[in-house]
Amino acid sequence: MKTWFQCRKLVLLPALFVLISCPVCWGQGDASIVLHASTTYIPAAPAYADTTMWITKDADPDGSGADIFYVVSTWEEDWIAPDGSTCHYADVWNPLHRAHMGIEINRAATYMAPGNKFYAPFYRHTAIDTWVTQNEDTISQRTRLSMGDVCAAFDYFLSKRDATRPLIIAGFSQGGKAVVELLKHMSDETYCQLVAAYVLGYKVTVEDTAACRRIRPAQGESDTGVTVCYNTVKDVKYIKPVIAATCFGINPVNWRTDATPATLHDTISVVLSPEHHVLVVSGYSGSDYKPYRNFINVGDIHSCEPWLYSECLQRNFRVRTEAWKRAKRQGRP
Repeated sequence: MKTWFQCRKLVLLPALFVLISCPVCWGQGDASIVLHASTTYIPAAPAYADTTMWITKDADPDGSGADIFYVVSTWEEDWIAPDGSTCHYADVWNPLHRAHMGIEINRAATYMAPGNKFYAPFYRHTAIDTWVTQNEDTISQRTRLSMGDVCAAFDYFLSKRDATRPLIIAGFSQGGKAVVELLKHMSDETYCQLVAAYVLGYKVTVEDTAACRRIRPAQGESDTGVTVCYNTVKDVKYIKPVIAATCFGINPVNWRTDATPATLHDTISVVLSPEHHVLVVSGYSGSDYKPYRNFINVGDIHSCEPWLYSECLQRNFRVRTEAWKRAKRQGRP
């Protein structure tokens, strides 16, 4: 078995991102386990010392960039295991499930990786059916396993990385939830290494901020140790509370937290709602992202989050990384 740092080759897949793949009725035999006390099938846990569990890219030859830890969103529906029970999770030992996650990860790497070192783990993310229930209790209960995987991957990543380098964590949708959980999970020592956390297409709640003093809302373009959070809708009436009922947000086009409008790609107006903390866009249909089960992309444009603002995010990674370095040179925390 190769160890993670012996293998960093990234293969870019030519597929376009879609939030949800087709359901996969496939099992890995001995690579999965069954909880016999219930009807739920639990796939085997990832082994993060195995390079199979990662997509990585080292695109920082001169060492001037940051380490980026990216958490992928939701790609699987519930599926039927070989014993006939239902599985609510992706199976990281299933090559097809990894390929699905790899579509998004590789596309994110095209703009996040240049000038940086990029790391993205596969994890047993909670299938979309759980999210479609829009039941907070169900979501909270089932995502504990998924968040545990991400925390385990992050701990392994920290054990191998150079702690003097700046750190960025980012995630989309369920991956954004993982970013919030990582801020709660990390130590103060790790937090001192943090340039910023990017919660793309997910919420930060008052309860989250009360539980973790490390969750501080970004106020501008270059503050560090902060959390960037945004969600995109065509009108505030389309906010999905389980995803986007957030207590703060920022406009990633002009990096304002008020209603000052910004123009993206010459024709798209992006305005932050100070009341709801979400981005309201006009001049953009989002038609590339089809509605799914009357849950997402139905007035919200959830599936656009990592892509519509990708150029803004790429620039901002650099701006905040340089600000972090200046602060360290000046002896500021």
